[in-house]
Amino acid sequence: MMRRKIVILGSTGSIGTQAIGVVDGAPHLFEVVALSAGQGNLELLASQAVHTRAQAVGTSAQDASELAALISATAAKAGITGYKPQLFAGADASTQIAQIPSDVVLNGITGSIGLVPTLAALRSGATLALANKESLIVGGSLVKDAAAPGQLVPVDSEHSAIAQCLRSGQFAEVDKLILTASGGPFRGFSREQLHNVSPTQALAHPTWDMGPMVTTNSASLVNKGLEVIEAHLLFDIPLDRIDVVVHPQSVVHSMVQFVDGSTIAQASPPDMRLPIALGLGWPDRVPKAASACDWSQAVSWHFEPLDVVAFPAVDLAKDAAKQGSTFPAVYNAANEEAVYAFHAGKIRFTDIVDTIEAVLSEHSGSSQLSVESVLEAEGWARARANQILDSSSDPSDSHNAGAK
Repeated sequence: MMRRKIVILGSTGSIGTQAIGVVDGAPHLFEVVALSAGQGNLELLASQAVHTRAQAVGTSAQDASELAALISATAAKAGITGYKPQLFAGADASTQIAQIPSDVVLNGITGSIGLVPTLAALRSGATLALANKESLIVGGSLVKDAAAPGQLVPVDSEHSAIAQCLRSGQFAEVDKLILTASGGPFRGFSREQLHNVSPTQALAHPTWDMGPMVTTNSASLVNKGLEVIEAHLLFDIPLDRIDVVVHPQSVVHSMVQFVDGSTIAQASPPDMRLPIALGLGWPDRVPKAASACDWSQAVSWHFEPLDVVAFPAVDLAKDAAKQGSTFPAVYNAANEEAVYAFHAGKIRFTDIVDTIEAVLSEHSGSSQLSVESVLEAEGWARARANQILDSSSDPSDSHNAGAK
């Protein structure tokens, strides 16, 4: 593999910080040329910039002066002179950073705000290592049509696993895709038991270390619903041939079942460095990117069906994807607003998916998918979700937001 120039969007998040670790472990293979992040942790962004000597750095803050001062101070403290990267600031910073000449753009932004940077990265001609599943889900055909063959590489562990398993056969030989789900912290809970769980409990994921939005989505299985839509779009497999199975050990990351009855699974200890490294190096593997399973030890792996009564988010996502248009964007936007309300103590955990369902039931879709129609649908969904959420009583009330 030739040494690749890497751009990292969302560098201060979970994916971004681990990606820098992957680059640090293989400096002969990768070089970070640009970074972008939100304004929530400018100190870390400055530290990353100095550490990687990125040529360009972007922040969503309206003014880059604070970032510039932090970079200067961090460089001086490290005894580094003459380092002054090109700075970008404002809402379009990540989009501008995505267009910096590179071999690979890793989009690790959380949420649908990653759509425009995703499209910009594809237009740049770089390989897009996509951890920002929301941009594909809400963008749908916009993203697929913008991507050249082989340009879009999945970084989600499940979709990375599927991409690896698909190497075992031809497309026509694929029977179904099987996405594994850890079940989150509430595996085995009934819907009634889920009513009064706390935000702290929702963030206590048993196997993965992720940001608060993705962790909460994992607890509600909304994340798995989004991943089903993503798999459908990435691999052109019909929704009725994509299954979800609960696997609490999170060692088998997903599977592909072929028409002859064979199932190929990808297994590795739960560590995002492996799919990140694959995303950066695809189709080549990065030696020692992560630890392998220890086959000298006795282990047991457990699989069980998904409880669709307690966790209806996956079926709801499939329904949204079948309707197409802007329905997946509405699903995602309504969920994000409900998750914020849950962590603010305004609603119960079960109100999250109930709110998504209520908002989807009122949506009529758009006749033509475009960035503008997606943004319009998202804006409507967020406003409608908040109307429903604001009409809800406190979490101890016996009613839920979706029923109001």
